[in-house]
Amino acid sequence: MAPTTQLRRAVASSFLGSVIEYYDFLLYATASAVVFNKVFFSSLDPLVGTIASFGTFATGYLARPIGGILFGHFGDLLGRKKMLVLTMGLMGVASFLIGLLPTYAQVGWLAPAGLVLLRVVQGISVGGEWGGAVLMSAEHATSRRGLWASFTNAGAPCGMVLSTAALTGTAALVGEQAFLDWGWRVPFLLSVVLLGIGLFVRMKVEETPVFKAERKRGSMPLVDVLRNHPRTLLLSIGVGLSAFVAQSTLTTFVLAYGVQAGNSRQMILNALTLSSALAVIGIIGWSATSDRFGRRPVVLVGAVLMAAFGFVLFPLVDNGFVVIALVLGQAVIHPMMYGPLAALYSELFNTGSRYTGASLGYQMAGLGAGLAPLLFAQVQKSSGTGAIPFILAAFCLLTVVCTVTLHETSRTSLTGDRNAERGTGQLAAPPSTHGADA
Repeated sequence: MAPTTQLRRAVASSFLGSVIEYYDFLLYATASAVVFNKVFFSSLDPLVGTIASFGTFATGYLARPIGGILFGHFGDLLGRKKMLVLTMGLMGVASFLIGLLPTYAQVGWLAPAGLVLLRVVQGISVGGEWGGAVLMSAEHATSRRGLWASFTNAGAPCGMVLSTAALTGTAALVGEQAFLDWGWRVPFLLSVVLLGIGLFVRMKVEETPVFKAERKRGSMPLVDVLRNHPRTLLLSIGVGLSAFVAQSTLTTFVLAYGVQAGNSRQMILNALTLSSALAVIGIIGWSATSDRFGRRPVVLVGAVLMAAFGFVLFPLVDNGFVVIALVLGQAVIHPMMYGPLAALYSELFNTGSRYTGASLGYQMAGLGAGLAPLLFAQVQKSSGTGAIPFILAAFCLLTVVCTVTLHETSRTSLTGDRNAERGTGQLAAPPSTHGADA
């Protein structure tokens, strides 16, 4: 089959798979901010219940590196496609079962325990999904790798649009009380429909030509990453960390904070839906820009702008300008930090350990998204929101330092592995195209 046809299928599959995975994963995030504190932690003080709800939300992120290692290992040995079919199935089943869970009022502590267990399964699934989906696009692409790989990252805000729209639509249709009683389950149960569609599309994509051309198969991709690329791995975590902290601040913590500040839940969900839809454009646009100007300049500008934006975020929310706050933060600034990461992570490791290395770096950075709402809720409880912008700025500073330290990757080849094998974290560019290492 023509390479361009397979590239289109790979990009479509990666985007749709990411949409489905993040619909399920972020549906939980939205529900943890507006529903789960009442349904699964109803015996606690409201603010403490919110903290407990964010705690279960965080467990999904804690499990993501496990998924990255597990599916990355077998994805590097057996192929990207096989693992992506497994991750999608795992996520769909876990989300469907969340929709069937009994509440705290019905079974007591077994309810939040079941919630945590299924959230861990979600985390393992999405931890394995991202790396494989990115590589399916990046390894099929022969040019404009930043653009094509970014469709996986663009699937995240699109999944957020679907998840918030599902919750908002259900709440509007059944009313507040019925929504808390049973209506919140509907969006989780609908995930089984998306699962069927996603699997149908994904089965039509062939394994990547880069993986099929790899002659040498290692036995321990994780050992290769930790032994030969420790510096690259650590820098990749630092590069992505602030993007995840900012992401969950804008899409999870601000939801709960906005309601506490007197804004209606409906208005905040509408603002989140709008900003998430616009973020799809922002991610693809800034990623395409990184093909032209490099990954580092785009990420650096985004990190600096986000550090400054943190100081106006909460005043905007306090004064009712939630739409402006979320559109600026999530749809304009955050995509600069987040969009280029898909190509950047795939360019840091050799073919035999790329799935493992990219997944581990990305998912370790992703811990910031799981822990930030929990941290910020604790900070808010003890001293208000005054310190939060300084914490966000500190994470952005870390990203600036790590990005400056990391070599530019946009002109590297995914098949010239000499430098990567030497542990520099760079891949040699083909002499016929660039003539020298990037």
